[in-house]
Amino acid sequence: MSLAPFARDELSLTEKLWQVNWGLVLILGLIGLVGFAMLYSAANGSADPWAWRQAVRFMVGLGVLLAAAVIDIRIWLRLAYPIYGAVLVLLIAVEIGGTIGMGARRWIDLGLIQIQPSELMKVALVLVLARYFHAANPNDRGWLGYLLPPLVLLAAPVLLVSRQPDLGTAMILLMVGVSVFFLAGVTWRFFATLFVAALAAIPLGWQFLHGYQKARILTFFDPERDPLGAGYHILQSKIAFGSGGVFGKGFLGGSQSHLNFLPEKQTDFIFTMLAEEWGLMGGLALLTLYGLVILYGIFIALSSRSHFGRLLALGVKAPGGAAERRGASEWRAVSGGFGAGPRAARRGADTSDDAVDFFGVGSGGGGGQLTREGIANAKLQE
Repeated sequence: MSLAPFARDELSLTEKLWQVNWGLVLILGLIGLVGFAMLYSAANGSADPWAWRQAVRFMVGLGVLLAAAVIDIRIWLRLAYPIYGAVLVLLIAVEIGGTIGMGARRWIDLGLIQIQPSELMKVALVLVLARYFHAANPNDRGWLGYLLPPLVLLAAPVLLVSRQPDLGTAMILLMVGVSVFFLAGVTWRFFATLFVAALAAIPLGWQFLHGYQKARILTFFDPERDPLGAGYHILQSKIAFGSGGVFGKGFLGGSQSHLNFLPEKQTDFIFTMLAEEWGLMGGLALLTLYGLVILYGIFIALSSRSHFGRLLALGVKAPGGAAERRGASEWRAVSGGFGAGPRAARRGADTSDDAVDFFGVGSGGGGGQLTREGIANAKLQE
């Protein structure tokens, strides 16, 4: 696969910034503002301790986004394997000597900050799979030897993350990987075989789940089975969600959240809190903003002239990749929440964290993900 230079002249930094899709940045900014407002409310009308910290993270994410947007997409293509390898090493480092919190070993403590390699892997996995399928021969899509390398690239992080244990993130990585396989045009026989194998593995996999993981799954299907125990959180979240009605109780007016019936209201149940205060219309408005982000991603992918660019743009919109690190928590919130578990030990996050995380995921798409020309004009010669 040739990486010949562009046929056109390289743009200057100013020209590249001018080409940034500022409409998408505006939408992400609006999502961020919603997040700041909800964290302010979660702290009972105070910017401390969550809202101002999230604002700082958001601005850092914005800088990362703009920096990534001006990087040539061919650089991301060349660095795909090294980035994946580096993040995989970090996952192994977590396994060896990572920081333990709430019974899970998921972080690496660098002193000033802690990093969670499993979240970085969401970006790295899309990069490396897009790189592989970009260079592979499409005529080999049904051949096992063609699919074995990307399967190994997918299985390694999924197994490492599931051992932390972080079943939610492991499943997100699996869904993201399978989505890239599908987008790459892998034969339907592969997915049929994968589906049958997954069904057959359910009884075996159940035996390896931790007790709290089994409880979450059972509670999700039947929260009334233990209304004062494992099902308490999800039932309270449903009460809060429904009590908001169509237009909500008003900003700072959520009784369920402010009377502490909702656990981890600044993280896992942030969407429930939003629905209580802003009602159905507020929730739909936020989901509409997310929908616009997804549409932008699809538009960018369709505009791309390279297979790598298309897979990259669509890959970061795959389940869990579109809103990055908070994808699993936000999904739990929309469904009422599974209740607070080890994942709730993570730093304060919210809907604005999803916007920052999109910056992280989008930055993996790099140079071109957020520019009208970047990917669209990336003439990677196939």
